[in-house]
Amino acid sequence: MNPNDLKEILQALEQAGVREFSLKTPDYDLSIKRGAEAQTSLPPLQPLAPLQQAPAAQVAPAAAPSQPVTAPAAETAAPAAATGTPVKAPIVGTFYASSSPDAPAFVKVGDSIQAGQVLCIIEAMKLMNEIEAETSGKVREILVKNADPVEYGQTLFIIE
Repeated sequence: MNPNDLKEILQALEQAGVREFSLKTPDYDLSIKRGAEAQTSLPPLQPLAPLQQAPAAQVAPAAAPSQPVTAPAAETAAPAAATGTPVKAPIVGTFYASSSPDAPAFVKVGDSIQAGQVLCIIEAMKLMNEIEAETSGKVREILVKNADPVEYGQTLFIIE
């Protein structure tokens, strides 16, 4: 991949508002993750040499704050998993608690739910995927905030 191709990809991702992007070919594996700090620094990263040096400096600070946030959630999920059934994200995407910004959330903590009931939506590649409860019970915890990115296998809810 030449620097111009990389520059075009970065500009297209910035215009589309994409936070994470991954591209794999037989020749290379490109993975881009950016947050609020990275958006302001994209223009200086356009030349190839700063691009190779800057992400190492920026990924570490960006990853450091988000890992401690994730770690307590994982610690919270571990004891909760002992007292309830975790509902995990089946795909990578963006978590939405309701069908639209002005609609009420599908479920709240304390709600009784039935197997097959929609708990949330995960948007992946502009497709809205309804996540349904596999078991009946009561929503004990919601571990993700609305519009947060979620990873495959991340615990979203704890159902008692």
